[in-house]
Amino acid sequence: MDSLNRNTACVNTYTERIVQFGEGNFLRAFANWMIHEMNKQAGFDAGVTVVQPIDQGLIKMLNDQDGLYTLYLNGIKNGEAISEHQIIDCIQRGINPYENPSDYLAIGENPDLRFVISNTTEAGIAYNADDKLDDAPQSSFPGKLTALLHKRFETFGGTSDKGLIIIPCELIDRNGDNLKRIILQYADDWNLGTDFKEWIEDDNIFCNTLVDRIVPGYPRDKMDAITAELGYKDNLVVEGEQFHLWVIEGPEAVKEEIPAEACGLNIVFTDNMEPYRTRKVRILNGAHTSLVPVGYLYGIDRVRESLEDDVVGGFLRDTIFEEICPTLDLPEAELNQFANDVIDRFRNPYLEHALISISLNSTSKYKTRVLPSVLEYIKRKGDLPQRLLFSLAALIAFYKGDRNGEAIPLKDDQSALDFFKTHWATGDISAAAKATLENTNFWGEDLTKYEGVLDAVTNNLESIVNNGMQATLQNFTK
Repeated sequence: MDSLNRNTACVNTYTERIVQFGEGNFLRAFANWMIHEMNKQAGFDAGVTVVQPIDQGLIKMLNDQDGLYTLYLNGIKNGEAISEHQIIDCIQRGINPYENPSDYLAIGENPDLRFVISNTTEAGIAYNADDKLDDAPQSSFPGKLTALLHKRFETFGGTSDKGLIIIPCELIDRNGDNLKRIILQYADDWNLGTDFKEWIEDDNIFCNTLVDRIVPGYPRDKMDAITAELGYKDNLVVEGEQFHLWVIEGPEAVKEEIPAEACGLNIVFTDNMEPYRTRKVRILNGAHTSLVPVGYLYGIDRVRESLEDDVVGGFLRDTIFEEICPTLDLPEAELNQFANDVIDRFRNPYLEHALISISLNSTSKYKTRVLPSVLEYIKRKGDLPQRLLFSLAALIAFYKGDRNGEAIPLKDDQSALDFFKTHWATGDISAAAKATLENTNFWGEDLTKYEGVLDAVTNNLESIVNNGMQATLQNFTK
């Protein structure tokens, strides 16, 4: 059986206009898929040169396949469960700067280069004081990028039209701002001069981004069946869900250069990404965190099964649409679309997401993902979000560590585990509720100061412990 490469597949070649730091599953299932679609549908003509950001990586394997790989997208699409696949051909070549540092710097001399994309993990956008300009290569990703930008600055004499649009995808807040800050620090450390710093500031665009697509990665356990289906060998098969969202914060000029709209891609260009970050944290992550203790104590183990259950699924839908969405400041149609997409993602039959795996550090997750919705709801409505507070009661019951006689494998900060162990050992349910709500280490404030919160949580907690989650939730949702 043939291996996948440009001799065995009928694919296109494109002008190398993008340098990409990172060859892993996420970028190949996310950014490279979108570039592929824009090439195919909108004549984007953007080929990608991939740089291996650390010493060990997949560049050799990628080059063995001439940059080609098969992407499977599995999930709910237009209301139906769909699995579809295609060969992605936008990657033209890969470079390992640890083996070929001169080839790496030569990328900066390419007059067609316009974009930089990266995903070097959350730890990738970090300053390393040991990096030097003459290192071959620098250890850090920002160090490597600074050297590349300096090579480009020197090659083209600092002309403004050779600046780049830089779109990092690392999961840190204000990723573009942080990357730019570190590059300017290296410019000072390495004495690269005022002109270079002004070129970085004035002629390069650093975008902040929010990325969202679940990418399980290489489907090792299904590869025999996949190879038989494809009829060729592919060592870089990657799977992703159907849903995708890329929020890019930058000037209008960025939108004008990326033909996403013509392809129906869910890329949002904005001058303020914070409402979109808040939407994701409150709806997607907040729904997960609200669901976990309720669904798990109800006797369900997986997210998909929770949505398929009439009672638990109904509870979660009402929580999202009636108590989370009304606390957000985006247009109602946008919020409803995103919320429906979230529910479809939870229902994805191709992904099995265990509730217990999401339960890690649930107290801190409730504080950052759910509590802001609780407090905003109280502020805007002058009333209590009953379902979100029910979930808080369920969370306290969850940390009792027992599901119908079965021990729950609790995972959290040790101080949180010790707190719940101490208070549940007394057997006093109302005292456990009160102590939890008063714990400023958990919430940053005493939640009992909000009228009615203590009574609502205590009453629900007593019913969950004494009557069980199934009976309590069924009565609660009537």
